[in-house]
Amino acid sequence: MNPFRWTFGRIAAACWAAAAVAAHAQSVPPADGAPAANPYRAAFESAWQRSLQRRESAALSGRARAEQQGASSWTPEAAALEVNTLDDRWHNNTGRKEAEIGVVVPVWWPGQRSARAAVAEAELQLAEASTHAARLRLAAQVIDAGWSCSAAVADQQVADSRHRFLAELGNDVERRVKAGDLAPADALAARADALEARSLADEAARRTQASESTWTLLTGVPTCPIGPESSPPPGTVGAFDVSSHPEAVRAQVALEAARRRLEVVQASRRDPPEVSVRYRQESSGSSEATQRGIGIGLRVPFGTDARSKPVEAAALGDLNQAELALERVRERLVADERMARSTLEGASVQLDHARARAQASRERSRLLDKAFKAGEASLPDVLRAAQSAALADAQLARLTSALGQALAKHHIALGILP
Repeated sequence: MNPFRWTFGRIAAACWAAAAVAAHAQSVPPADGAPAANPYRAAFESAWQRSLQRRESAALSGRARAEQQGASSWTPEAAALEVNTLDDRWHNNTGRKEAEIGVVVPVWWPGQRSARAAVAEAELQLAEASTHAARLRLAAQVIDAGWSCSAAVADQQVADSRHRFLAELGNDVERRVKAGDLAPADALAARADALEARSLADEAARRTQASESTWTLLTGVPTCPIGPESSPPPGTVGAFDVSSHPEAVRAQVALEAARRRLEVVQASRRDPPEVSVRYRQESSGSSEATQRGIGIGLRVPFGTDARSKPVEAAALGDLNQAELALERVRERLVADERMARSTLEGASVQLDHARARAQASRERSRLLDKAFKAGEASLPDVLRAAQSAALADAQLARLTSALGQALAKHHIALGILP
């Protein structure tokens, strides 16, 4: 058996297998009919548990629930206990004494309690919408890190395969030089290419290690996923509805919350009124009996524009900003989806071209291998053909990962989690 032909065929097959693993995984279902495992889903959930965004979302939800409890209370503020006493023993010491104890209870203005309850409900919805939006943003980071790591692994596999091929080719050339079939310069050329391939393989290994470190730091998963993330295929995704995107939902809920806060400000231009109930006991120090009584009081604060207008203007400004933010978010999401779809279409076309180029490069290298063994081609031609085939396989591997990443990013642009 021709050792050179066997070696090149084996390495080319390995390169092709490494490059086509993602496309094959997307098209071939599991043998038992169960859905394919989704490594990105598990990694994303792990990243979410480790993320600062989850803590922030939990804090927002807790604060919103606390506001709900405050809005459901019977009073806008806490009640107060008042105790007063008077004794003239340090003055003229006639025996006069007074003592008073009372409870002061703030009460809601009409419509104020319902407005506060509406704000609390809107804040809770905003916390939930913010959680969904934060999860989607984190999913985009996981997608980028995962596919970057997958592409680095594919590059390393191709680089390792090329190094092994050139190392075995160098050994074969040295044997033929010793047999007198080739010149010593050919052995030096083959050895130089093998050393270059080893350097490139080492560099690819370092890039893979860096990508895996980034992936592990983000997700806590020790190894990056190799293969597709099982998002719905393009044919199952309908038209893009920007209003249902988590970012748009969050902006819409934020607008509603700002509107509710303005209503609370308008219903709270004055401090809440206070109702007081007091018990009083008074002794004049003479032979007269001690006087006792119960009193009920009402305190109604007056409102002023100097106090209410700045607060109302700030709330109105927040509402205007929320309206503008909603418009800009919708515009950005539409543009992002259009760009992601264009990138996906371009990646698909580039992958088809790369697959054809890789197939042609491998066939050309095979033919030159055959001609070299027959003495009809030189070693430099074989090395250049092998280099071209390796570059084509590496490009195919990168574009395969790029297509998977583009598909995943399009799903993120549509608001679909892994």
